[in-house]
Amino acid sequence: MKNTKTIIFLTILLLSVSLHAQNEQITDAFEQSYIHENAEQYDLAISDLQAVYLPSSYEINLRLGWLHYLADKTKASIEYYKKSAEILPAATEPLWAVITVYNKLENWVAIEKAYLSILKLDAKNTTANYQLGLIYYYRKDFIKAKKYFDVSLNLIPFNYNYLLMSGWTNYFLGNKNNASILFHKVLLYSPKDTSALEGLSLLK
Repeated sequence: MKNTKTIIFLTILLLSVSLHAQNEQITDAFEQSYIHENAEQYDLAISDLQAVYLPSSYEINLRLGWLHYLADKTKASIEYYKKSAEILPAATEPLWAVITVYNKLENWVAIEKAYLSILKLDAKNTTANYQLGLIYYYRKDFIKAKKYFDVSLNLIPFNYNYLLMSGWTNYFLGNKNNASILFHKVLLYSPKDTSALEGLSLLK
């Protein structure tokens, strides 16, 4: 019995030492990757982390997504961000990050899906609602645009962009009274604003 306890203790001790050494290696790899990133040596920064890569590590996958983006390796960047999202499905961080990549690729459908995924986790996120509103506004889907602009505007009622885009959306939906109120509120934020004045002139 005593020998069994000794073996268990030694096993735990060895595992602890091994984990400590692994953590130190990962920390060192991150530090080196920052040094190489600052020097714009992105491939070296990637190699630093790949040397200690753990498929289950949220942080390593997230950072590799960023470094591959900087290295203009967009396909790999997207894959690493997706892995991060799979590891911690309640996190919006990798979703915001991958939108940066999709913006570079001008993949508006993927951007739309990413924003919708963010709103499933954070329904009242003003930025995601506003950006989705913009997507639908420029598609001339003003009913959908209004739905998302309304969320942002209700949460932050005196925001220039939210007021202006809501004003124009209401204008195109034929809600003239609402559009007039919103354009006048824009002028409270930005007196003599050309877009708001244009909208008001069209309402006459």
